[in-house]
Amino acid sequence: MTKLTTKSLEGISSKMESIDKESIRYRILNSAKNFKTSWIDLGQSLYSVWKDKLYKEWGYMTFEAYTAKEIGIKKPTAMKLLKSYYFLEKEEPAYLRKDVTDTPSTAAAPGYESVNVLRLARDSKKLDGIDYAALKKDVFGMGKDAQDVRKALTGMMKQREELDPDEAREKKRLSTLRRSISTLKSLKRDLEISRMLPAAVIKDLSGLIARIESEIT
Repeated sequence: MTKLTTKSLEGISSKMESIDKESIRYRILNSAKNFKTSWIDLGQSLYSVWKDKLYKEWGYMTFEAYTAKEIGIKKPTAMKLLKSYYFLEKEEPAYLRKDVTDTPSTAAAPGYESVNVLRLARDSKKLDGIDYAALKKDVFGMGKDAQDVRKALTGMMKQREELDPDEAREKKRLSTLRRSISTLKSLKRDLEISRMLPAAVIKDLSGLIARIESEIT
């Protein structure tokens, strides 16, 4: 979980003193101060700021400048926050209806990075519904951190490859062929420029490339 520095927190508190307490800008600053328990609220607000370009009304030219200078969060973190929030809104709306701050332990509340791993897993073609359900339980039921969720995801993907060796071999074959094509194309360009070989040989090389490409289409 990303933590704001003492300097950043002091800067946020200072800004809050001169901002309307009913405004979305104040709400975002307050959420940033309470990052661990309020990341969902922060992600929701940042999504609105990003989508509607509200930061321009507050004197910032870009979204990155706003998040970095006003709330002390770099762009990669800000984007993960809003993407994780949007994922919850789209895929897990029931969780958003819960009051996360009412959970017995804030440690049980999933972090944005854990949710982001779940979001990426949701789009993976290597996992099935059972795998996703297990990861979902790790994130929402047990509040595991991103490192543990990522480790579980890696284990599931490896297990799937072991259960389907033919698919794993095919994946390796295609990867090798693609690398070979890239190497041959680079060699062909160099030979054409240097004219070290007759045109007939270059033509044969082009034919070989085409034949290999036909194996992966």
